Amino acid sequence: MSNIVAIVGRPNVGKSTLFNRLTESQNAITEEMSGVTRDRIYGKGEWIGYEYSVIDTGGYVRGSDDVFETEIRKQVELAIEEANVIIFVVDVTTGVTDLDDKVAKLLRSSKKKVFLAANKVDNTGRVGMSADFWSLGAGEVYDIAAASGAGTGELLDDLVKEFKSKTIESDSDLPRFAIVGKPNVGKSSLANALIGEERNIVTDISGTTRDSVNTRYSSFGFDFILIDTAGIRKRAKVHEDIEYYSVLRSVRTIESADVCIFMIDATEGIQKQDLNIFYMCEKNHKGIVVLVNKWDLVENKGTQSTKEAEDAIREQLAPFNDVPIVFTSAVTKQRIHKALEAAMKVYNNRVKKIQTSVLNEVLQREITYFPPPSLKGKYINIKYITQLPTHAPAFAFYSNLPQYIPDSYKRFLENKIRDHFDFEGVPVRIFMRKK
Repeated sequence: MSNIVAIVGRPNVGKSTLFNRLTESQNAITEEMSGVTRDRIYGKGEWIGYEYSVIDTGGYVRGSDDVFETEIRKQVELAIEEANVIIFVVDVTTGVTDLDDKVAKLLRSSKKKVFLAANKVDNTGRVGMSADFWSLGAGEVYDIAAASGAGTGELLDDLVKEFKSKTIESDSDLPRFAIVGKPNVGKSSLANALIGEERNIVTDISGTTRDSVNTRYSSFGFDFILIDTAGIRKRAKVHEDIEYYSVLRSVRTIESADVCIFMIDATEGIQKQDLNIFYMCEKNHKGIVVLVNKWDLVENKGTQSTKEAEDAIREQLAPFNDVPIVFTSAVTKQRIHKALEAAMKVYNNRVKKIQTSVLNEVLQREITYFPPPSLKGKYINIKYITQLPTHAPAFAFYSNLPQYIPDSYKRFLENKIRDHFDFEGVPVRIFMRKK
């Protein structure tokens, strides 16, 4: 993608508000406190026919001992490297600060085109207060109010002149793989290991990732969108407003994904909250790959340890346990590409379409051999089967008495579909309809 804009600046100047304005979304969490945005967040915008990608970054901090602020600084520097154009956001209500000077110095060394946006000019009394920012040596100062959108049009008019093309490469048709799980199971570590760079901040503190972070992965024959999500906690344990919105965003990410890479901690096993997340993925009819992470930390592993652990996991996931299970270590990169292979296979299973003639030939044979149980002397005949045109596999069975077919027989039919057509990792829905 050639049209990439990075939004940078010190903490709490309104970068995420501007990001939401440019992308016409609410993808970045905004809060009146510094350090809310931690990872680089990506979005898309359009202005007078020009398409562009926008990177929101955490506030740039220098000389801090805070573990997050150190990592945020690295994320900002990486975003500047990726971008073609940079929007440097400052706050007119506070004037020029030492941190603004440090950011300006960093941007001058990058040799990238910089647009200096003086934010929070949201009333006539603040017009002209941005004159002090000319001292930063970043060129023309644009007065804007990101919250209302005032002044952003003039900024974008000049910004898009720096683009060499009007469009960016579309990835809307690519598979979307979301890494989901409880906090601190290694989701961001896996994303970084796959990408080969520290795209997402990783610490031992649970809840480090707050936003859902999208990354295009195109290597080793794979091409998909990888989404790292914030850890999903129990509702009773969500206290901060910011964390509440992070969890909500993770749930929305599951809804928009094709396949959920469901991570659990090998040292803890499957716990109740893990099952809640798994059922959330299943309820939304998403493909699922189970990743047992931190397998390198499990002690006293024998030759049958993997098989025993897999059997125990399938027992806990029942009745929907026809899912691939991969034992990995994001730190040592053990079997992480096998996880991608499993995710791609599950994606192909999810979009698979079975010809109606083949479906009827195979399943009618099974139904003849083991017909539905009769009820009060009434015999049930399933006359026709077809796959429905839905995003996830769904099958309609047309019968003379669909209301009398028990759930146990529906599970039998689902199992036969799985036996013959391989829908591993994908929830299959069965509908009984009147013929």
